[in-house]
Amino acid sequence: MLKEFRDFIMTGNVIDLAVAVILAGAVGLVVTGFTNDIMMPIVGHYAGGMDFADMKLILDEAVTNAEGEVVEPENAIMYGKWINAIINLIIVGFVLFIIVKAYNSTKKPKEEAPAPPPGPTEIDLLKEIRDELKRKV
Repeated sequence: MLKEFRDFIMTGNVIDLAVAVILAGAVGLVVTGFTNDIMMPIVGHYAGGMDFADMKLILDEAVTNAEGEVVEPENAIMYGKWINAIINLIIVGFVLFIIVKAYNSTKKPKEEAPAPPPGPTEIDLLKEIRDELKRKV
């Protein structure tokens, strides 16, 4: 059973999948960094200086004691992070589109199979039938 497992793990498909997953994680980190550190400040600048990551809808305010320590944290919907995630998704989709487009342009176009030789036309078949009938009569 151990030998079968080793053979399974060492097949090309599993190794290719492992490499793809690791690369996807790395690309995800790069794209997230690009979105959060480069794109979002630019978008925030043109949106009036707002930071989307801090946008939230507070449902319950935080409860503090007399010393100012938070006893109960606030309950809020962090929709700004969701906006960042959507922008991240759009950037990832665009990058993947560019990658697939570049990959497809490097592939050799498939050679079309030669068309089969044309068969007899309808008129040729009808002439053959006519000639055959004449011969039998």
